[in-house]
Amino acid sequence: MLLWLLSASIEAGESPYKVRIGYPSSALSTLPFDIAKEKGFYTKAGVDVEYIQMRSALGPQAILNGNIQFFTSPQSAINAAVAGLPLVVVLSLYRDSPWVLVTNKDINKGQDLSGKRIAISDLRSSPYYFARAGIKKLGLEEKQISLITTGGTANSFATLTTNQVAGAVLSPPFDEKAVSLGYKKFLFLGDLADIPYVGLFTSQAEIRARKEPLRRTIAAVLEAVNWQRYNRVEAIKMIVSRFKISAAEAERSYESMAAIFSPDGALNIKKVRGYLNILREERPVPEDFDVEKLVDFSMLPRAH
Repeated sequence: MLLWLLSASIEAGESPYKVRIGYPSSALSTLPFDIAKEKGFYTKAGVDVEYIQMRSALGPQAILNGNIQFFTSPQSAINAAVAGLPLVVVLSLYRDSPWVLVTNKDINKGQDLSGKRIAISDLRSSPYYFARAGIKKLGLEEKQISLITTGGTANSFATLTTNQVAGAVLSPPFDEKAVSLGYKKFLFLGDLADIPYVGLFTSQAEIRARKEPLRRTIAAVLEAVNWQRYNRVEAIKMIVSRFKISAAEAERSYESMAAIFSPDGALNIKKVRGYLNILREERPVPEDFDVEKLVDFSMLPRAH
C-alpha cells in the first residue's frame, strides 16, 4: 500500500533518485535492505539505491561529506550528534536487540574469560556497549578482557571461528551458525542495555535538500520489512541461501528477528535516553540534553 501510493505519484519516464546507503557488514538485521532491492521496492518507490560497505566509525563523516545519504547504525548517529554533528535518526527497524556473547566450548564461567579476547564490530558500536554490559554482568572488570575490533559482525564471526578470540558478540544468523560449529551461546546481551539497533540516520542538511528521495527510501525499506514479516517461508529460504546455514538455523534466526521488528519504524525515546546515560559513563553529556534533537520521524509513512 505504501509503495502503491508512491508509485502513483511517480510520473511516467521520471528518472529515479540516486541514493547511497552505507552499512558496516551484512547480517540478518540488514536483510530488509536486501529485500527492498531484490523485490523491487526501491524501483517502485522511484529510487536507485547503492550500498557501500564501511566501518561504523566512518558513517557520520561520510554522510556529512555527501558520499552517502544514509547509514544503517543509529547509535553511530547519536554518538556523533552528542558531539555536535548535525545528524538525526530517521528510521528504526527493531524495538530491541538480539546480541549474544558466543564463546568457544572451553569457557564455562565468567572468570574463564579473564585475560581473553572478545571480538566486536567497532568501538562505540552496539557490540562494544553490549560487550561492556556483559563484562559487568559477569562480575569482571573491563581491564581483564581485551575487546578486538573487526569492522563488522561477519568479521567477528570469522575471527571467532578461526580461534583468534575466545568469544565474539554476534547477532542472528551468525550466533546460530557458530553454535553449529561447536561454539556456544554463553550470555544473552540484548536486554542488558538500552542501545538502538539497526535503522537509518542522515544529516539535517540532507533532509532539507533531498527530503523526497529520503522519504521514498524509508517507505521502500518498511515495505520490505512487511514482506519479510508476512512471507516467512520465502524469507527463510533467502536466509539459508544468503548466509549458508541450515534450514533449522535459518528458521530460528528468522523467529528471533521477526519478534523484535518495530511496529512503526520509530525509535522509542526512552531507549534514546537510556543510551545517553551509557554515553555519560565515558563523556560529558548535559543532563538537560534535548533527545528530540537526535531523531526526526517526520518522513515515516504514518506521518503523512
